[in-house]
Amino acid sequence: MSKIIVIGAGAMGSAFALPCFDNKHDINIVGTHLENDFIEKLKKNNNFHPGLNSPIPKEINIFKFEKFDNLLSSKVDLIVLGISSKGIEWVADKLSRLFKEKKIPNILMLTKGLSIHNNQYELLVDKLERLLSTREIKNINISAVGGPCLASGLANRVHSSVVIANKDIKTAKKIADMLNNNYYHTSFSDDLNGVEVSAAIKNIFSMAVGAAKGLCSKNISDEVREKNYLNTASAIIKQSILEMEIFVEHLKGKKETVKGLAGLGDLYVSSGGGRNAKMGAYIGEGLTFSEAKKTKMAKVTVEGADLAKEIAKKVNEDFDEKQLPLMLSMINAIVENKKLELNWEAFR
Repeated sequence: MSKIIVIGAGAMGSAFALPCFDNKHDINIVGTHLENDFIEKLKKNNNFHPGLNSPIPKEINIFKFEKFDNLLSSKVDLIVLGISSKGIEWVADKLSRLFKEKKIPNILMLTKGLSIHNNQYELLVDKLERLLSTREIKNINISAVGGPCLASGLANRVHSSVVIANKDIKTAKKIADMLNNNYYHTSFSDDLNGVEVSAAIKNIFSMAVGAAKGLCSKNISDEVREKNYLNTASAIIKQSILEMEIFVEHLKGKKETVKGLAGLGDLYVSSGGGRNAKMGAYIGEGLTFSEAKKTKMAKVTVEGADLAKEIAKKVNEDFDEKQLPLMLSMINAIVENKKLELNWEAFR
Protein backbone atom coordinates (compact mmCIF):
# COMPACT_ATOMS: atom_id res chain seq x y z
CA MET A 1 0.00 0.00 0.00
CA SER A 2 1.28 3.45 -0.95
CA LYS A 3 0.33 6.85 0.39
CA ILE A 4 -0.98 9.02 -2.44
CA ILE A 5 -2.02 12.66 -2.13
CA VAL A 6 -4.03 14.34 -4.87
CA ILE A 7 -3.74 18.13 -4.90
CA GLY A 8 -6.96 19.56 -6.33
CA ALA A 9 -10.56 18.52 -5.70
CA GLY A 10 -11.80 19.09 -9.24
CA ALA A 11 -13.40 16.46 -11.44
CA MET A 12 -10.30 14.67 -12.70
CA GLY A 13 -8.36 14.78 -9.44
CA SER A 14 -11.35 13.38 -7.56
CA ALA A 15 -12.07 10.72 -10.18
CA PHE A 16 -8.41 9.64 -10.15
CA ALA A 17 -8.81 8.83 -6.46
CA LEU A 18 -11.16 5.95 -7.33
CA PRO A 19 -8.61 3.51 -8.82
CA CYS A 20 -6.19 4.47 -6.04
CA PHE A 21 -8.85 3.62 -3.46
CA ASP A 22 -9.82 0.38 -5.20
CA ASN A 23 -6.15 -0.64 -5.24
CA LYS A 24 -6.09 -0.31 -1.44
CA HIS A 25 -3.77 2.70 -1.35
CA ASP A 26 -3.95 5.34 1.36
CA ILE A 27 -5.54 8.01 -0.83
CA ASN A 28 -6.13 11.60 0.25
CA ILE A 29 -7.47 14.60 -1.67
CA VAL A 30 -6.50 18.08 -0.52
CA GLY A 31 -8.10 21.10 -2.14
CA THR A 32 -6.37 24.29 -3.16
CA HIS A 33 -6.97 27.53 -1.30
CA LEU A 34 -9.72 28.29 -3.83
CA GLU A 35 -11.68 25.10 -3.12
CA ASN A 36 -12.55 25.42 0.57
CA ASP A 37 -16.19 26.39 -0.01
CA PHE A 38 -16.57 23.70 -2.65
CA ILE A 39 -15.27 21.00 -0.31
CA GLU A 40 -17.53 22.18 2.51
CA LYS A 41 -20.57 21.93 0.21
CA LEU A 42 -19.43 18.55 -1.10
CA LYS A 43 -19.23 17.10 2.40
CA LYS A 44 -22.61 18.52 3.37
CA ASN A 45 -24.04 16.82 0.28
CA ASN A 46 -22.79 13.31 1.19
CA ASN A 47 -19.65 13.65 -0.95
CA PHE A 48 -21.69 14.14 -4.12
CA HIS A 49 -19.35 15.74 -6.65
CA PRO A 50 -21.25 17.99 -9.10
CA GLY A 51 -18.45 17.85 -11.66
CA LEU A 52 -18.72 14.06 -11.77
CA ASN A 53 -22.44 13.82 -11.12
CA SER A 54 -21.70 11.01 -8.69
CA PRO A 55 -20.58 10.58 -5.07
CA ILE A 56 -17.00 10.03 -3.95
CA PRO A 57 -16.67 7.08 -1.53
CA LYS A 58 -16.64 8.35 2.03
CA GLU A 59 -13.56 6.25 2.73
CA ILE A 60 -11.56 8.62 0.52
CA ASN A 61 -10.28 11.45 2.70
CA ILE A 62 -11.03 14.94 1.35
CA PHE A 63 -9.42 17.87 3.12
CA LYS A 64 -9.57 21.64 2.88
CA PHE A 65 -6.40 23.56 2.09
CA GLU A 66 -5.66 24.12 5.80
CA LYS A 67 -4.45 20.49 5.98
CA PHE A 68 -2.06 20.89 3.03
CA ASP A 69 1.15 21.23 5.05
CA ASN A 70 0.34 18.45 7.52
CA LEU A 71 -0.57 15.96 4.81
CA LEU A 72 2.48 16.60 2.68
CA SER A 73 4.84 16.71 5.64
CA SER A 74 4.10 13.05 6.38
CA LYS A 75 5.66 10.17 4.43
CA VAL A 76 4.19 10.40 0.92
CA ASP A 77 4.90 8.00 -1.95
CA LEU A 78 3.22 9.90 -4.79
CA ILE A 79 1.95 13.45 -5.23
CA VAL A 80 -0.71 13.77 -7.94
CA LEU A 81 -1.44 17.20 -9.41
CA GLY A 82 -5.08 17.67 -10.35
CA ILE A 83 -4.88 21.45 -10.59
CA SER A 84 -5.41 23.74 -13.57
CA SER A 85 -2.48 24.75 -15.75
CA LYS A 86 -2.71 28.22 -14.22
CA GLY A 87 -1.97 26.70 -10.82
CA ILE A 88 1.50 25.36 -11.70
CA GLU A 89 3.38 28.35 -10.27
CA TRP A 90 1.22 28.25 -7.14
CA VAL A 91 1.91 24.57 -6.48
CA ALA A 92 5.63 25.03 -7.21
CA ASP A 93 5.75 27.66 -4.45
CA LYS A 94 3.91 25.43 -1.98
CA LEU A 95 5.95 22.31 -2.68
CA SER A 96 9.31 24.09 -2.68
CA ARG A 97 8.56 25.54 0.73
CA LEU A 98 7.80 22.11 2.17
CA PHE A 99 10.60 20.13 0.52
CA LYS A 100 13.52 22.53 0.73
CA GLU A 101 15.27 20.37 3.31
CA LYS A 102 14.16 16.89 2.21
CA LYS A 103 13.63 14.82 -0.92
CA ILE A 104 10.45 15.60 -2.80
CA PRO A 105 8.28 12.53 -3.56
CA ASN A 106 7.57 11.38 -7.11
CA ILE A 107 5.03 13.63 -8.85
CA LEU A 108 2.35 12.56 -11.32
CA MET A 109 0.68 15.28 -13.39
CA LEU A 110 -2.92 14.98 -14.53
CA THR A 111 -2.71 18.57 -15.77
CA LYS A 112 -2.18 19.00 -19.51
CA GLY A 113 -0.80 21.97 -21.37
CA LEU A 114 1.91 23.67 -23.34
CA SER A 115 3.28 27.16 -22.85
CA ILE A 116 5.92 29.49 -24.24
CA HIS A 117 9.02 30.39 -22.22
CA ASN A 118 11.84 32.50 -23.67
CA ASN A 119 10.21 32.07 -27.09
CA GLN A 120 10.45 28.28 -26.83
CA TYR A 121 7.72 25.68 -26.31
CA GLU A 122 7.60 24.41 -22.75
CA LEU A 123 5.65 21.38 -21.53
CA LEU A 124 3.97 21.75 -18.16
CA VAL A 125 6.17 18.98 -16.75
CA ASP A 126 9.21 20.99 -17.81
CA LYS A 127 7.72 24.19 -16.45
CA LEU A 128 7.13 22.60 -13.05
CA GLU A 129 10.64 21.14 -13.00
CA ARG A 130 12.11 24.54 -13.91
CA LEU A 131 10.11 26.33 -11.22
CA LEU A 132 11.09 23.81 -8.56
CA SER A 133 14.74 23.85 -9.62
CA THR A 134 14.94 27.64 -9.40
CA ARG A 135 13.62 27.25 -5.85
CA GLU A 136 16.52 24.91 -5.03
CA ILE A 137 14.57 21.65 -5.14
CA LYS A 138 16.75 18.81 -6.43
CA ASN A 139 16.20 15.22 -7.63
CA ILE A 140 12.82 16.02 -9.17
CA ASN A 141 11.00 13.08 -10.78
CA ILE A 142 7.83 14.04 -12.67
CA SER A 143 5.56 11.68 -14.61
CA ALA A 144 2.44 12.45 -16.63
CA VAL A 145 -0.79 10.69 -17.59
CA GLY A 146 -2.10 10.68 -21.15
CA GLY A 147 -4.98 9.00 -22.89
CA PRO A 148 -8.75 8.95 -23.45
CA CYS A 149 -10.10 9.06 -19.93
CA LEU A 150 -13.02 11.34 -19.13
CA ALA A 151 -13.41 12.05 -15.42
CA SER A 152 -17.10 11.09 -15.23
CA GLY A 153 -16.40 7.72 -16.82
CA LEU A 154 -13.52 6.99 -14.47
CA ALA A 155 -15.64 7.99 -11.47
CA ASN A 156 -18.18 5.37 -12.55
CA ARG A 157 -15.43 2.76 -13.00
CA VAL A 158 -15.93 2.25 -16.73
CA HIS A 159 -13.08 0.55 -18.59
CA SER A 160 -10.47 3.22 -19.32
CA SER A 161 -6.95 2.96 -20.76
CA VAL A 162 -4.15 5.45 -20.12
CA VAL A 163 -0.41 5.72 -20.55
CA ILE A 164 1.97 6.80 -17.78
CA ALA A 165 4.99 8.62 -19.19
CA ASN A 166 8.36 9.37 -17.67
CA LYS A 167 11.80 9.80 -19.22
CA ASP A 168 12.85 6.99 -16.86
CA ILE A 169 10.92 3.93 -18.06
CA LYS A 170 11.35 2.17 -14.69
CA THR A 171 9.54 4.97 -12.89
CA ALA A 172 6.78 4.99 -15.51
CA LYS A 173 6.28 1.23 -15.08
CA LYS A 174 6.33 1.47 -11.28
CA ILE A 175 3.55 4.07 -11.24
CA ALA A 176 1.58 2.24 -13.93
CA ASP A 177 1.70 -0.96 -11.88
CA MET A 178 0.66 0.95 -8.77
CA LEU A 179 -2.53 2.19 -10.47
CA ASN A 180 -3.53 -0.65 -12.79
CA ASN A 181 -6.69 -2.60 -11.92
CA ASN A 182 -9.63 -4.36 -13.58
CA TYR A 183 -11.08 -1.15 -15.09
CA TYR A 184 -8.20 1.36 -15.06
CA HIS A 185 -5.80 -0.14 -17.55
CA THR A 186 -2.35 1.44 -17.49
CA SER A 187 0.52 1.16 -19.95
CA PHE A 188 3.82 3.03 -19.73
CA SER A 189 6.18 4.95 -21.98
CA ASP A 190 9.48 6.83 -21.85
CA ASP A 191 8.26 9.27 -24.52
CA LEU A 192 7.28 12.00 -22.09
CA ASN A 193 7.48 14.68 -24.78
CA GLY A 194 5.31 12.76 -27.22
CA VAL A 195 2.64 11.95 -24.65
CA GLU A 196 2.48 15.46 -23.22
CA VAL A 197 2.53 17.29 -26.56
CA SER A 198 -0.17 14.99 -27.96
CA ALA A 199 -2.33 15.46 -24.86
CA ALA A 200 -2.07 19.24 -25.16
CA ILE A 201 -2.52 19.90 -28.88
CA LYS A 202 -5.34 17.38 -29.35
CA ASN A 203 -7.56 20.05 -27.77
CA ILE A 204 -6.98 22.33 -30.77
CA PHE A 205 -7.68 19.53 -33.23
CA SER A 206 -10.80 18.39 -31.37
CA MET A 207 -12.22 21.87 -31.97
CA ALA A 208 -11.55 21.38 -35.68
CA VAL A 209 -13.31 17.99 -35.66
CA GLY A 210 -16.19 19.56 -33.76
CA ALA A 211 -16.54 22.12 -36.55
CA ALA A 212 -17.10 19.40 -39.17
CA LYS A 213 -20.89 19.52 -39.11
CA GLY A 214 -20.95 23.21 -39.90
CA LEU A 215 -18.18 22.97 -42.48
CA CYS A 216 -19.33 19.88 -44.37
CA SER A 217 -21.28 21.87 -47.00
CA LYS A 218 -22.77 25.30 -47.51
CA ASN A 219 -25.64 24.14 -49.68
CA ILE A 220 -27.53 21.44 -47.78
CA SER A 221 -30.29 21.41 -45.20
CA ASP A 222 -29.64 20.81 -41.50
CA GLU A 223 -31.28 17.40 -41.80
CA VAL A 224 -28.94 16.29 -44.60
CA ARG A 225 -25.98 17.84 -42.77
CA GLU A 226 -26.79 15.87 -39.60
CA LYS A 227 -26.78 12.57 -41.50
CA ASN A 228 -23.69 13.16 -43.63
CA TYR A 229 -21.17 15.32 -41.80
CA LEU A 230 -19.09 12.31 -40.71
CA ASN A 231 -17.44 12.25 -44.14
CA THR A 232 -15.99 15.65 -43.34
CA ALA A 233 -15.18 14.77 -39.73
CA SER A 234 -13.19 11.73 -40.87
CA ALA A 235 -11.14 13.81 -43.30
CA ILE A 236 -10.37 16.32 -40.53
CA ILE A 237 -9.37 13.54 -38.11
CA LYS A 238 -6.96 12.09 -40.67
CA GLN A 239 -5.38 15.53 -41.22
CA SER A 240 -5.27 16.12 -37.47
CA ILE A 241 -3.22 12.97 -36.88
CA LEU A 242 -0.82 13.88 -39.68
CA GLU A 243 -0.25 17.37 -38.27
CA MET A 244 0.03 16.09 -34.70
CA GLU A 245 2.85 13.79 -35.87
CA ILE A 246 4.67 16.75 -37.46
CA PHE A 247 4.25 18.89 -34.35
CA VAL A 248 5.22 16.14 -31.91
CA GLU A 249 8.41 15.35 -33.82
CA HIS A 250 9.24 19.07 -33.87
CA LEU A 251 9.12 19.02 -30.07
CA LYS A 252 11.34 15.92 -29.93
CA GLY A 253 8.60 13.40 -29.29
CA LYS A 254 8.08 10.11 -31.09
CA LYS A 255 5.84 10.07 -34.15
CA GLU A 256 4.33 6.70 -33.22
CA THR A 257 3.06 8.07 -29.90
CA VAL A 258 0.48 10.13 -31.80
CA LYS A 259 -1.28 6.96 -32.98
CA GLY A 260 -1.55 5.69 -29.40
CA LEU A 261 -3.71 6.52 -26.40
CA ALA A 262 -2.32 10.02 -25.83
CA GLY A 263 -2.91 11.09 -29.43
CA LEU A 264 -5.52 9.32 -31.51
CA GLY A 265 -7.26 7.85 -28.47
CA ASP A 266 -7.57 11.16 -26.66
CA LEU A 267 -8.58 13.00 -29.85
CA TYR A 268 -11.44 10.54 -30.35
CA VAL A 269 -12.79 11.11 -26.85
CA SER A 270 -12.36 14.89 -26.98
CA SER A 271 -14.07 15.12 -30.35
CA GLY A 272 -17.12 13.28 -29.08
CA GLY A 273 -18.79 16.20 -27.35
CA GLY A 274 -16.41 17.76 -24.83
CA ARG A 275 -15.88 21.47 -24.29
CA ASN A 276 -13.39 21.86 -27.12
CA ALA A 277 -15.59 20.04 -29.63
CA LYS A 278 -18.57 22.10 -28.53
CA MET A 279 -16.71 25.34 -29.15
CA GLY A 280 -15.62 23.95 -32.50
CA ALA A 281 -19.25 23.25 -33.40
CA TYR A 282 -20.19 26.88 -32.79
CA ILE A 283 -17.22 28.09 -34.81
CA GLY A 284 -18.13 25.66 -37.59
CA GLU A 285 -21.61 27.17 -37.70
CA GLY A 286 -20.06 30.51 -38.57
CA LEU A 287 -19.62 32.23 -35.22
CA THR A 288 -16.30 33.84 -34.38
CA PHE A 289 -14.60 32.63 -31.22
CA SER A 290 -15.49 35.75 -29.22
CA GLU A 291 -19.14 35.51 -30.29
CA ALA A 292 -19.33 31.84 -29.32
CA LYS A 293 -17.55 32.42 -26.01
CA LYS A 294 -19.75 35.34 -25.03
CA THR A 295 -23.12 33.93 -26.08
CA LYS A 296 -22.70 30.17 -25.70
CA MET A 297 -19.84 29.29 -23.34
CA ALA A 298 -19.23 32.37 -21.22
CA LYS A 299 -18.38 30.49 -18.03
CA VAL A 300 -16.71 27.47 -19.61
CA THR A 301 -12.94 26.99 -19.90
CA VAL A 302 -12.01 25.94 -23.43
CA GLU A 303 -8.51 24.50 -23.14
CA GLY A 304 -7.89 24.34 -26.89
CA ALA A 305 -8.66 28.04 -27.33
CA ASP A 306 -6.44 29.01 -24.39
CA LEU A 307 -3.62 26.94 -25.86
CA ALA A 308 -4.14 28.44 -29.32
CA LYS A 309 -3.70 31.93 -27.89
CA GLU A 310 -0.60 30.87 -25.95
CA ILE A 311 1.31 29.32 -28.84
CA ALA A 312 -0.09 31.20 -31.87
CA LYS A 313 2.88 33.49 -32.45
CA LYS A 314 5.45 30.70 -32.12
CA VAL A 315 3.54 28.23 -34.33
CA ASN A 316 3.20 30.86 -37.07
CA GLU A 317 6.95 31.48 -36.85
CA ASP A 318 7.88 27.79 -37.05
CA PHE A 319 5.41 26.43 -39.61
CA ASP A 320 3.60 27.43 -42.79
CA GLU A 321 0.27 26.40 -44.29
CA LYS A 322 1.87 23.65 -46.35
CA GLN A 323 2.97 21.92 -43.14
CA LEU A 324 0.08 22.59 -40.74
CA PRO A 325 -2.90 23.93 -42.73
CA LEU A 326 -5.52 22.71 -40.25
CA MET A 327 -3.76 23.76 -37.07
CA LEU A 328 -2.90 27.20 -38.40
CA SER A 329 -6.44 27.75 -39.69
CA MET A 330 -7.88 26.86 -36.28
CA ILE A 331 -5.36 28.87 -34.27
CA ASN A 332 -5.57 31.97 -36.44
CA ALA A 333 -9.37 31.92 -36.54
CA ILE A 334 -9.37 32.05 -32.73
CA VAL A 335 -6.57 34.58 -32.25
CA GLU A 336 -7.68 36.88 -35.05
CA ASN A 337 -11.35 36.36 -34.14
CA LYS A 338 -12.42 35.57 -37.69
CA LYS A 339 -14.67 32.95 -39.22
CA LEU A 340 -13.06 29.58 -39.74
CA GLU A 341 -12.20 28.59 -43.30
CA LEU A 342 -10.19 25.50 -44.21
CA ASN A 343 -7.81 25.28 -47.13
CA TRP A 344 -8.77 21.79 -48.29
CA GLU A 345 -6.27 21.92 -51.13
CA ALA A 346 -3.42 22.03 -48.60
CA PHE A 347 -4.59 18.85 -46.85
CA ARG A 348 -2.53 15.72 -47.45
